[in-house]
Amino acid sequence: MTKTTPVLLAILILSGLSAQNKQLFGRVTFPLGTVQVQVTPNPGWEKVKLNQDVFVGDKVKTLVKSRCEITLNGGGKIRIGEETEMELTQASVTPLKKDFGATVSKGQVWVAAKAAFGESKNVAVRAPTAVAAIRGTKYRALADTAESSVLVYEGKVDVIWAEAVEESQQGDAGDSGAPGAIRIGPPQEVAPPEEVPRPYEVSLEEWITLVEGMQINVRRDGRYHMFEFDQATDAQLDFVRWNKDLDEQQEE
Repeated sequence: MTKTTPVLLAILILSGLSAQNKQLFGRVTFPLGTVQVQVTPNPGWEKVKLNQDVFVGDKVKTLVKSRCEITLNGGGKIRIGEETEMELTQASVTPLKKDFGATVSKGQVWVAAKAAFGESKNVAVRAPTAVAAIRGTKYRALADTAESSVLVYEGKVDVIWAEAVEESQQGDAGDSGAPGAIRIGPPQEVAPPEEVPRPYEVSLEEWITLVEGMQINVRRDGRYHMFEFDQATDAQLDFVRWNKDLDEQQEE
């Protein structure tokens, strides 16, 4: 019979307790190319495995010509484009309310997360200059330190300047219920193009709601430009086609 030393036994017990205390974010259901994960608190990167669970605090990144799909705990998808790095910051799942948060430092992501009947579902993505949050819809976010963009494909998306969210969180510390949680609203719905201010003249310091077919670009200083994007041209982008094809297959 093999004996386990006390030190090794202690390590195994602590590892088990650590895994139990983590909040499950989802699982990797489609790694394509070179996809890596940094499992908290381990500082190193390792290759992700198909159907691997990922937790709040973990980071996922894709290299060149690589993509990744994460199925959220409780339903919904976040898909990561190539050369993208994303930290999983929030996952709160109950039968009627599901909240997720992620921070994208660079690259682009696609969010498809419809809410079931009687369910509240919010998926918030923080980019360097903007935060986008939904309650069951589809959007794409592109992250960059100088300017970030959000494009809405279905439903409605609430958007705000990232620094405005940080300021509001400082005033509401502890009120959101979880580290990394993003409080939304109350948003103001804006219809294009008549009610949209001229490009980059006004800072986005309050939540606004974008509808299907709208795009917003938010600069580092909070100034923004909102407009209707060319959906026909956008549909030819490889990452957009890939996501739409997967959405159609998974909705059948």
